[in-house]
Amino acid sequence: MNIYVGNLSYEVTEDEVRDIFSPYGEISSLSIIKDKYSGQSKGFGFVEMPNQAEAEEAIKTLNESDLKGRNIKVNQAKPKEDRPRRSERY
Repeated sequence: MNIYVGNLSYEVTEDEVRDIFSPYGEISSLSIIKDKYSGQSKGFGFVEMPNQAEAEEAIKTLNESDLKGRNIKVNQAKPKEDRPRRSERY
């Protein structure tokens, strides 16, 4: 299951996110989304957990929990919507 993790402090590292999710099960991938120009965190990321039950337990337990002074938002990620390219906008 792909899990959205939002409201992250800009200083949070992937290792810190991995540390809070790893007690709930296997993590197949993890990424914090960063600005492509500045390299600074955008304050959210995604965690992929292959086991559905473990992922649901992580979501239930970690949603609204504190990480570096911020209540993080944790829920199942929604599929990425197809957005028109800039040249296709009117």
